[in-house]
Amino acid sequence: MADKFQAVVIGGGPGGYVCAIRLAQLGLKTACIESRGSLGGTCLNIGCIPSKSLLNLSDEFHKVKHLSNKGIEIGDVKLNLSKMMKSKDKAVTVLTKGVEFLLKKNKVTYFKGTGSFKSKNEISIKDNQNKETIIETDKTIIATGSLPVSLPGIEFDEKIIVSSTGALKFEKVPKKMVVVGGGYIGLEMGSVWSRLGAEVHVVEFLDHITPGMDKEISSEFMKILKKQGIIFHMQHKVEKIKKNNSDAIISTTDKDGNKKDFDCDVVLISVGRKPNTNGLNLEKVNISLDNKNRIKVDKNFKTNLDNVFAIGDVIAGPMLAHKAEDEGVAVAENIAGQSGHVNYDTIPGVVYTTPEVASIGKTEEQLKELDIKYKIGKFSFMANSRAKAIDDAEGFVKILADEKTDKVLGAHLIGPHAGELIAEIGVAMEFGASSEDIARTCHAHPTFSEAVKEAALSVDKRAIHS
Repeated sequence: MADKFQAVVIGGGPGGYVCAIRLAQLGLKTACIESRGSLGGTCLNIGCIPSKSLLNLSDEFHKVKHLSNKGIEIGDVKLNLSKMMKSKDKAVTVLTKGVEFLLKKNKVTYFKGTGSFKSKNEISIKDNQNKETIIETDKTIIATGSLPVSLPGIEFDEKIIVSSTGALKFEKVPKKMVVVGGGYIGLEMGSVWSRLGAEVHVVEFLDHITPGMDKEISSEFMKILKKQGIIFHMQHKVEKIKKNNSDAIISTTDKDGNKKDFDCDVVLISVGRKPNTNGLNLEKVNISLDNKNRIKVDKNFKTNLDNVFAIGDVIAGPMLAHKAEDEGVAVAENIAGQSGHVNYDTIPGVVYTTPEVASIGKTEEQLKELDIKYKIGKFSFMANSRAKAIDDAEGFVKILADEKTDKVLGAHLIGPHAGELIAEIGVAMEFGASSEDIARTCHAHPTFSEAVKEAALSVDKRAIHS
């Protein structure tokens, strides 16, 4: 007899394991299937967490090298890359074990193996020895995440031509690194290796970096990264990449048709991600996909099958861990008869470079396109006491509010701790707050958060410190 569950989650990443825990909390007999051998998905194993570890460690290394400028004299600073990588790996191991503990604590049955549909109520699980286990389920939630995309005809070897996965595992600092794509992931990894001593070039097809970000923030971000030593080649199309034994040559054409080659030790291709739906046997149960191979779902995350749901990177929307987590909770609550929902207007995005970049809600460009009249409030960290006191004052806070109602429609930050500061604005937007509500809330002094208050005051042209 096959084991029978009320709910089975295929995928143990941020969306999947959170969904499984919430289902179990709501009283459903739940299983979670993960093929990687460790929980946490791309984010925890080869994405958000290890990259943030390296971003932090490389920033610490850079800061220590320049402490003498601030009156702290130290000896020679040396990089021990293998030790740095061990520190990164330790963080990942501790957290993946923590997720496994959480599943156990919440009585979720954890299967290590690759899950696929045998029928709409039967899931096949094959372990790494290809041994098959069949389980039965009333409801199935697909949360299998995404995979990095390469350029046509170019394959990752994760040594010379790498995805973000390979860029987390270099055994030595590259002399020269070319990043193809000026999005979040490429810029984060580029900044890590730049701080550790690599010459980093970014080749981007568009005329700006971080597509979809507020243009003013994007422009400021690029200026700061240039100042840090990253070299940008905008409006260049990659035609081909020729790999040799120990290096690569990237052939590009610019907007005027001029050809340019780049030689480098490693090339990081960071041009996006695609839904990870291969091997699920979706065709067996006729689950509908859209033209981007994403699983089609309704507002309750239900597919065209009444007992199969999908969340996270396999469906439409931003490929963000926290978006998947919120969807995991929402679908679990819907399955249990509650009213789970996700407010897609208040999902923040963060780039964890130094300085950090964060955004939430609408950009200026989107508001213009929607013909919504708005007001802008801006405040520079150069006028923030805490930022100036610690010599970390690059960037600014920008708040967009409705011209008539003053309701906050979006916010865009570049500066110290932007990824944390954005949460205040997220809470404000969730409650439908006005910029005046933020402006009239007492903020501790001296803190970075005062820049948010001053930007809110600036919406009505009444900032105090600028």
